Amino acid sequence: MPDLLLELRSEEIPARMQREAAGDLKKLVTDALVDAGLTYEAAREYWTPRRLALDIRGVSARSADIREERKGPRTDAPEKAIAGFLRGAGLASADQATIQTDPKKRDFYVAIIEKPGREAAEIIADIMPDIIRNFPWPKSMRWGEASAKPGALRWVRPLQSIICTFGPETEEPVVVDFEIDGLKASNVTYGHRFHAPQAITVRRFDDYAEQLEKAKVVLDADRRREIILSDARNLAFVQGFDLVEDDALLDEVSGLVEWPVILMGEFDADFLSIPPEVIRLTIKENQKCFVLRPQDDAEALTNKFIVTANIEASDGGKEVAHGNGKVVGARLADALHFWRTDQADLPDLDQLLQSADQFDLDLSKPLDQRMAKLDALNVTFHAKLGTQGQRISRIRSLAAQLAPMIAKDAHLPALADRAVLLAKADLTTEAVGEFPELQGTMGRKYAALQGELPDVATAIEEHYKPQGPSDDVPTNPVSVVVALADKLDTLTGFWSIDEKPTGSKDPYALRRAALGVIRLLLENEIRLPLLQIGVSDDLLSFFHDRLKVYLRDKGARHDLIDAVISADSDDLLMVLKRVEALGELLESDDGQNLLAGTKRAANILAAEEKKKTSIADRVDADLLTEAAEKSLSAAIEDAEGSAAEAVRNEDFAAAMRALGALRQPVDAFFDHVLVNDDNEAVRANRLALLRRIRSATETVADFSRISG
Repeated sequence: MPDLLLELRSEEIPARMQREAAGDLKKLVTDALVDAGLTYEAAREYWTPRRLALDIRGVSARSADIREERKGPRTDAPEKAIAGFLRGAGLASADQATIQTDPKKRDFYVAIIEKPGREAAEIIADIMPDIIRNFPWPKSMRWGEASAKPGALRWVRPLQSIICTFGPETEEPVVVDFEIDGLKASNVTYGHRFHAPQAITVRRFDDYAEQLEKAKVVLDADRRREIILSDARNLAFVQGFDLVEDDALLDEVSGLVEWPVILMGEFDADFLSIPPEVIRLTIKENQKCFVLRPQDDAEALTNKFIVTANIEASDGGKEVAHGNGKVVGARLADALHFWRTDQADLPDLDQLLQSADQFDLDLSKPLDQRMAKLDALNVTFHAKLGTQGQRISRIRSLAAQLAPMIAKDAHLPALADRAVLLAKADLTTEAVGEFPELQGTMGRKYAALQGELPDVATAIEEHYKPQGPSDDVPTNPVSVVVALADKLDTLTGFWSIDEKPTGSKDPYALRRAALGVIRLLLENEIRLPLLQIGVSDDLLSFFHDRLKVYLRDKGARHDLIDAVISADSDDLLMVLKRVEALGELLESDDGQNLLAGTKRAANILAAEEKKKTSIADRVDADLLTEAAEKSLSAAIEDAEGSAAEAVRNEDFAAAMRALGALRQPVDAFFDHVLVNDDNEAVRANRLALLRRIRSATETVADFSRISG
């Protein structure tokens, strides 16, 4: 079976676009091949900063012949109907159609449409220009003299050459013949633009990849990534350091080089007075370099960093490393200025007195000044929800309400209040202005510098957490109070102005905020009645939806969640415990048999209720004549009381065990007692007994929602 090799080589493609573009190319080409009647066995995409490539194996040599019989109108149908049929079938006249007879429709026309298969190379030549011309780049450009012409080719960067070869392994592949805007497909590419700029003639993928490697181009992005990581680790280790690894940066850097060469740069050690997070971000964002730390200290950094070059320099990379060090030094000088400025007094303290008085802030402290500045500037949080200062006031009130519910600690309300006051203060700092991703982190550092208690400083950083399903959940009570208050204020606020997530749209990350609340409560085992702290019924329903997603992701059965949750279930921890206890019950034989018996009782009740059969309001002990129904009635009485008591004590496992004791009396009842007795009073009494089974189980769950 023939293989297809495709390469589109251009000037440098932005790293963030490479992976998606290569995937788009693979999908567009393979879909077009299949649509044209070809098949293939395997396809893989590749990308470097200067090329997208496809290796498609086992492509059919030609498309299959097609023979189609298209049924048309009757021979005596109106002329317009016949003409339309002939036109659609590509026939010039009715003489080119055959006539068939059907007992019901009588004579009717049939068009026999035959399309011979086409050579694969011909199909590829047809599909490629359209794919290239209409490629879905987020941004594209025109270039050269042809750019002024209507319909000129657009590409992310000027497209320089196209390889397109096709053929079986045992034969010399052919160059697929197509051209777009004067750029003709060939079997020629070029290697590294500095090390090997000469033309390279290739045949099929294996020798293409091999020759590129010799020409200092590593085609496989994953392999470039492995080379960078391994060489960076080794160089750091040899020098007595550890690499501070960063997957996102590693992905980006592997998209910046075709031939990775790892070097070590250096900056002035005086800059190590800057917080490590700021140094790391400065070097990452400005120079795309990795930082290093001492092998015996996971928190500190060294004044060395790793540069990923795209060239093997004659001097061993000394000038490249030195040049990067100079740029890094200049950027760190800016960062040091930010760091020092944020610890100095603001120049307009006299204009912050009103805000300081309103929030009880100490203007001798830099972070308090920044909070006063945030309020005085009237920075808008949302047009309908007021300023950041107003939001802080709301969060303070909510934190004061939450603190006694989270922990019985007399100091917690005051600590949480102080943390709330300073939680957003770093938004007005120079460091966060330069690196917004450091909000919270810089707040913690500045809080520690001005002598705040450790729990307060920690809460300033942690109140944004958790920011996703894999993020850590705070456990410190101060952090938990502030994080809950912050997220609940966001949710209740946006619900109050009817700004809710719709479909895939969630511009204010409200789903993430709700998941954060759920994780804070469940993973810290916190009881919190949401309705009592201002959560509306509609918002509670939203929490239920997110809770179901969270529990299903943890392996809980959706039907068990539905069985224990009700419209007013506002204690999410209790929902979790009920689900866990119900799951344990149903894993036992008693639970499975009780479920079967309960469903049988429910089905009988439903059928009789539909027929409007009389059912007694309560069970009359005098009408219980069979031993099995007497035993069941007594068992229900015991189980109902025990289960209710266990629920009151929030011991749901005990409640489930109490219900599990019904298994044998329920089985015995259905084995030995006829519900539909001829005596109407007895029948009504036995149906009332079945209803008590249902009401007893409903003390802990709605068994009708459980599958199985």
